[in-house]
Amino acid sequence: MTWLQLKIDSTKAQAPDIEALLEEIGAAAVLMEDSADQPLLEPPPGATPLWDATRVVGVFTVDSEVDAIVEYLEARLGQKLPAYRVEVLEDKDWVRAWMDHYHPMCFGKRLWVVPSWTPPPEPNAINLLLDPGLAFGTGTHQTTALCMEWLDGLDLDGKTVIDYGCGSGILAVAALLLGAREAYCVDNDPQALTATRSNAERNGVAGRVHTFMPEDMPVISADVIVANILAGPLAMLAPTLTSYSHPGTQIALSGIIRSQVDELREVYRQWFDMDGLAIKDEDWCRLSGTRRG
Repeated sequence: MTWLQLKIDSTKAQAPDIEALLEEIGAAAVLMEDSADQPLLEPPPGATPLWDATRVVGVFTVDSEVDAIVEYLEARLGQKLPAYRVEVLEDKDWVRAWMDHYHPMCFGKRLWVVPSWTPPPEPNAINLLLDPGLAFGTGTHQTTALCMEWLDGLDLDGKTVIDYGCGSGILAVAALLLGAREAYCVDNDPQALTATRSNAERNGVAGRVHTFMPEDMPVISADVIVANILAGPLAMLAPTLTSYSHPGTQIALSGIIRSQVDELREVYRQWFDMDGLAIKDEDWCRLSGTRRG
């Protein structure tokens, strides 16, 4: 089936209103695109950040009356529609194309993330079964990859791990498959905790995963702490994460870029020897260290 794309150049403030109206008038799908090549940090679970210049794309059947759609949008918005254009979308199996785009990924020496529809490239490796989701980590983002590689390099046998800001639970599940005894997963989005439990069950580690909202997290002492969030929240969480540690606890912090490293390192140096820095794709960073005695 052939489709029409109505591409509307909008702003971060107006894009959600246009999105809602496109859905209201019957768009088969509505997408958001960056129209100015502006990078965004990986969002925390449940968040949907937008670019300053956001292009809203409505997908309609080929027989749709575009002029009528534009007229409806302008009437509801109370103003002329921003610059827009109409394009024909080629007929193809979009689900198949999406699946073909997502391949197994290797992190470090032992760990693979494998989608459910693909056989593991290395059957004898540690294979984490995970399908891509909408708002949660799948390993494709550089900061998630940095944390996965860090976990792969640790001796996790019998360790207790905290995954703070767990999203899909990918880091916690990876740690358990790598030998950790149990993982405490914390997130402020209930959907993230649901995704974490689902992925833990799929990978046969559900009995060793404990999920909590931040206010419900019990007081524990962890051997390994990993937090892939953003620099601001990581700085504010420093006392909280420290309270879950003991001398020798290893910690990794990601979701940060180079310009944020020095300031965040100084915050955590109050309690940790922050001697590790890894960089991916020139700007994404992971800090790591060990709790002092």
